[in-house]
Amino acid sequence: MINTLAVFCGSHLGRNPRFLTAAQQLGSAVAAQRRTLVYGGSNLGYMGAVSSAALDGGARVVSVIPTIFSDDVINSQPRAETVLVASMQERKSHMIALCDAFVALPGGIGTLDEVTEILMSNQLALCYKPVGILNIDGYFDPFIQQLYNMIDENLLSPDVRKTLFVDADPLRLLAKLDAFCPDSQPRIFPRRR
Repeated sequence: MINTLAVFCGSHLGRNPRFLTAAQQLGSAVAAQRRTLVYGGSNLGYMGAVSSAALDGGARVVSVIPTIFSDDVINSQPRAETVLVASMQERKSHMIALCDAFVALPGGIGTLDEVTEILMSNQLALCYKPVGILNIDGYFDPFIQQLYNMIDENLLSPDVRKTLFVDADPLRLLAKLDAFCPDSQPRIFPRRR
């Protein structure tokens, strides 16, 4: 079972109300399943929705937030454990180190950056952790299609599919992440000896 889950998501609320519902359901499921939630730090947008739901359910929640943000943003989720880092890059590195798996909720360019960072790290065997995409109402369909286009064009390893899980239901997605088998790690780019 995945014990510590990092969530990548928007710091704003989009127009689709089902995105908010999914964020709240994911946070509640993390708490009900006694997992730890690690997220990007603020109480804004979907970050606030998922972290508040997890906290309300009694989960341990860790906020990893760069000091480039204002004190209001840094302290916006006072119930979470806060880890201050110097930059967005350091935030990603810290979240990767803390977590067993990742879930992307709807978000903007930062969310795509975080997801592709993990997929790239998996491909390079820098880490090998499952990535879940909570694909509410097909929000991530173009992104997923682009990944498959890259694979079809031989520009991305097909082994990326072994670490990528997609579902529209938070509980089913968590179950897929739990079934991930890290023992089958491919060595796409083996390390030098």
